Amino acid sequence: MYWMTVISIWMIPFLICSILLYGTYKKIPTYETFVEGGKEGIQMSFSIIPYLVGMLVAISVFRASGALEFFVQFLRPLLELLHVPAEIVPLAIIRPISGTAALGMTSDLISVYGPDSFIGRLAATIQGSTDTTFYVLTVYFGAVGIKKMGDALKVGLLADLVGLVAAIVVVTLVFGVK
Repeated sequence: MYWMTVISIWMIPFLICSILLYGTYKKIPTYETFVEGGKEGIQMSFSIIPYLVGMLVAISVFRASGALEFFVQFLRPLLELLHVPAEIVPLAIIRPISGTAALGMTSDLISVYGPDSFIGRLAATIQGSTDTTFYVLTVYFGAVGIKKMGDALKVGLLADLVGLVAAIVVVTLVFGVK
């Protein structure tokens, strides 16, 4: 156990030093290359801002309009039939859109129902088994200029759905509905 801690602490510095030494050995100007990468990173950050602002506004409008609550109430009878708590539906909807909003919802669910409750465990599992598909497509694809993202959207949402269903099934099997 001690050795794993020591190895994990030194792994990143070792990797960085190895890359720098290899670059120096190959006569690559490592510092200049690092500075160029930093410049590109800053330029990329500025190009992402409009897409990020658009995404945040869309999330705020969706929540403030009451559309999210309407959708949850619409699905409640089906969810009760399937023994799925309706409280996790907002998390399942918001998770593909925004990781930060989903993390806030997960924190709220855990603070209200407790970390050892079925809803708390389910929320944490959903948080870990799904991704921010719309965020990735909007921000990263938009930043690099990819316009046709239909197939990536379909695959990403399918992966989110599979992750959601798997989370519900596994948490139900392991912890049972309470």
